[in-house]
Amino acid sequence: MAVDYAALKAGGFMRQKQKNTFSMRLRVVGGTVTAEQMSVIQRVADKYGKGYIHLTSRQGIEIPFIKLEDIEEVKAELAKGNVLPGVCGPRVRTVTACQGGRCCPSGCIDALDIAEKLDARYFGRQLPHKFKFGVTGCQNNCLKAEENDFGVKGGMLISWNRDDCIFCGVCEQACRSGAIKISDGEITVEQENCNHCGRCVTACPTGSWQGKSGYIISVGGTFGNAIKRGRELLPIVEDEETLMKLADAAIDFFDENANPGERFAKTLERVGWDQLENKFKEIYNG
Repeated sequence: MAVDYAALKAGGFMRQKQKNTFSMRLRVVGGTVTAEQMSVIQRVADKYGKGYIHLTSRQGIEIPFIKLEDIEEVKAELAKGNVLPGVCGPRVRTVTACQGGRCCPSGCIDALDIAEKLDARYFGRQLPHKFKFGVTGCQNNCLKAEENDFGVKGGMLISWNRDDCIFCGVCEQACRSGAIKISDGEITVEQENCNHCGRCVTACPTGSWQGKSGYIISVGGTFGNAIKRGRELLPIVEDEETLMKLADAAIDFFDENANPGERFAKTLERVGWDQLENKFKEIYNG
């Protein structure tokens, strides 16, 4: 019987150079796997593979050396432990994320929460080519948001309350972009230099600096054969609903305009960045 290699690849089974042997990619969201899932993955790797797993550069898990004749058994055994196959090919891939504000003191957003919502909304959607999301919690940019087709970076919209300020200078020292200046008993913020890192908020000993979490969006990033840095087309986005509408617009634009085998950045270059930017501005402005 003929083997449908395309269907196997779509379901996360990538052909190895060894005949009738596959590396199985698992569905992992934001680099997070439960201890129970890890136990199941270990058993399958021991029983059907060669007793090890591979951690991919995009926070994925692969089990190499799965034999063709074992594929259905492997899927069934993994499913019992709530472990699902990943995807390959021209579709929405694993959503990567750091832990963000859930654990990290620098985190401006709960990056894993956003990754889970993006995954639930788009994972596996068929597109002209692969499409990657990356979510990072702050300006430390551990997940390299700009390398993704759609990158999300946590940020803060800041405000200052003079009445609570003791002018200790900690905020000025904490600001890595030089946006905060203290002079003659006054504090000024050079907005063009503010990168929304929120360090002034976390450093302030009196709470005179306040921050509201938001999302810095970049689009059209790629890494690999052709490296391109994603572009920020909008100011910081203040609410999750708008973030999701922008993600919808980006994927729909790609789906409607891309040629088969063409990455999002190439589509934007060919069709025109201004077309997507105009759509983004309509959404951003309500």
